[in-house]
Amino acid sequence: MSQPNTPALQPTYMKVFIQRDYSDGTSVKFQTRFPPELEGRIERQQFEVTINKLNEYFAEAEKGSCSTYCEGCLACITAYLVYLCTETHYEKCIRKISKYINQQNERIYNPKGLQITDPTCRGLRVIEISILDRPGRT
Repeated sequence: MSQPNTPALQPTYMKVFIQRDYSDGTSVKFQTRFPPELEGRIERQQFEVTINKLNEYFAEAEKGSCSTYCEGCLACITAYLVYLCTETHYEKCIRKISKYINQQNERIYNPKGLQITDPTCRGLRVIEISILDRPGRT
């Protein structure tokens, strides 16, 4: 029997990390360089399409527009109580990113023994790709 406060042992897998690309500033953008660990597991073009699409979604999330400025002004006027009733533009984009990652995992990555972890789970620092058929180090 396991202890109630003991965390369950999770299987560990080999992980590949796609780092942030700071060449254009601090906006959220990930490197599109193909990691050699994924060679023979997924096509280079498919990998680049996934990363480029994620970069597009993050650019959309951070883009300022008239509606996002009005959203900010309305938040100030209502002492940010408006956020109890509505989602921000950024939150909507993050939800779209999570949905896209889930679709990519189901359609492309999981059948090839790979799993992309949502970068929001890693503080937007990296995109983590687990290789499900290769055990990792403990």
